[in-house]
Amino acid sequence: MTRFASLEEFKKTVSVQYADNISEPSSPSNNHHQVQLTYRSGGREISSILKSGISQADFVQARNSTIWKKIGVGLKCPYALVHKKKLLAIEHLGRRRPPLFGKGDAAFYDLAETMVRNIRDEDVLDMSCEELSEKGYLNTFNHITAQAFMTCIFSESLADFVADVHELYNMPQLITGNFTDAQLADFVNGPVDNYIDMINNEWGQELGKVLKIKYAINQQTYWTAELLTNVLNEIQGYHSWAFQIGFKPFKPEDEMVKQFAWKINTVLASS
Repeated sequence: MTRFASLEEFKKTVSVQYADNISEPSSPSNNHHQVQLTYRSGGREISSILKSGISQADFVQARNSTIWKKIGVGLKCPYALVHKKKLLAIEHLGRRRPPLFGKGDAAFYDLAETMVRNIRDEDVLDMSCEELSEKGYLNTFNHITAQAFMTCIFSESLADFVADVHELYNMPQLITGNFTDAQLADFVNGPVDNYIDMINNEWGQELGKVLKIKYAINQQTYWTAELLTNVLNEIQGYHSWAFQIGFKPFKPEDEMVKQFAWKINTVLASS
């Protein structure tokens, strides 16, 4: 998606709706907030819904706290408890872990970074500094790539859960629209940036569902360098269609491809 100068400008392209679902009017603590984003592009319409609930901050605090705090988080979010091993696998794939996987270990971010480097030179020449910054194509590629992999390996619901706890951690006000003036004036990490991430997450999940079916991918799939190459080039193909830019393709002999295919297999074998 393109950059927007303000939240109001963003709302001209993406429908933003806030809703308060009050189960018991007499009990304010039962209020549940949510935001729904609806975006149309290329004849397709997608919706992304973010609701109040547990966030990444709760998991971080519990990890460094007492057993009772961990139990409390588990009771608050049984979904995370049920899918604990899968979420740990996603954390490993989404973070560099040299102590576990060796020197030069790569993560989803590194795949996205490679995609940026794969953009054709003639297209790079026409790009702005903003598009080539960390908050430009790199951020977009990272969200779409990570969500596509989570969805095709595990499920859309698990990918959506990971996306939601991350966005709520970044900015809880996303679900209410009650932003401060400072947040609205922040063009780098403000609400517009986070809402764009939500849309990109949704596109990543849609792409992941297609890849899951096309390549018969599930949690038991053995990832060869050829399979990973095909998936990465499919993701680049989506970027090429969405942004009208060309890419140099990934190849099975690329060190990044061989290394990440090995990491996926190693991580999934223990989950």
